[in-house]
Amino acid sequence: MIFLTEDRKMLGYEVLASYSNISCFVTTRHGGCSRGNYASLNCTPYTGDDPESVRRNQEIIGSSLPQQPKELIIPFQTHGTQALIIDETYLQATAEERRALLQGIDALITHEPGCCICVSTADCVPILLYDRKNTAIAAVHAGWRGTVNHILSQTLERMHTCYGTEGKDVIACIGPSISLAAFEVGDEVYETFQANGFQMEYISEWKPETHKYHIDLWAANRLQLLDFGVPDAQVQTANICTFAQHEEFFSARRLGIQSGRILSGIMLQ
Repeated sequence: MIFLTEDRKMLGYEVLASYSNISCFVTTRHGGCSRGNYASLNCTPYTGDDPESVRRNQEIIGSSLPQQPKELIIPFQTHGTQALIIDETYLQATAEERRALLQGIDALITHEPGCCICVSTADCVPILLYDRKNTAIAAVHAGWRGTVNHILSQTLERMHTCYGTEGKDVIACIGPSISLAAFEVGDEVYETFQANGFQMEYISEWKPETHKYHIDLWAANRLQLLDFGVPDAQVQTANICTFAQHEEFFSARRLGIQSGRILSGIMLQ
């Protein structure tokens, strides 16, 4: 990944750097004004942080982008598989209606310029998608529940239905999140992935020292991209473990649920 700001508060992806009509970013923990478990650049309003600090942090992000977004669109995620299209229906809605539309949403899709669609994560997997032919983008929140229920595949199919997206035209970025080494699971989680058709020899590993299976969420989501026809060369994985690098990135397994979140966003300029 590449640093977008000198103070290390925002990272970007090399695979998208050559597309001048795209802005994308991943925040770190640095450069904001929140305190405690939210220190310091928490932009997510749903986890108990001071609302004024969240507002100021969002302003910091917006002003750091090459083009000021109309808004940072951040859904209230529930580890489901629901995606919302950001279109005229959303853009013409009142603030209260927008909040209602964003409830229970774990993926956002749009082809509207100036709308920065985002997902919040702290060990879960953030995935950004760009359909370079049809000029459509998506932001996906894939925790283990979303991953095992194929949220990424469902989002890609929704993009295909709405915009004609095909795998060969998709650029995909798998962001900072918990790694296989850190993500040990119980038998019930392993069995759920197995029952849902995942190649367990590819996405899991048995650790004799812990007597636990470990799941590779990066690999599980990469498989969904490849199954949709996205070329391997067009997929970039950050290879940053939030649990291991918890001083740089928020980790809910380290800090608990009442803590900050990484913000991953993408926007058509």
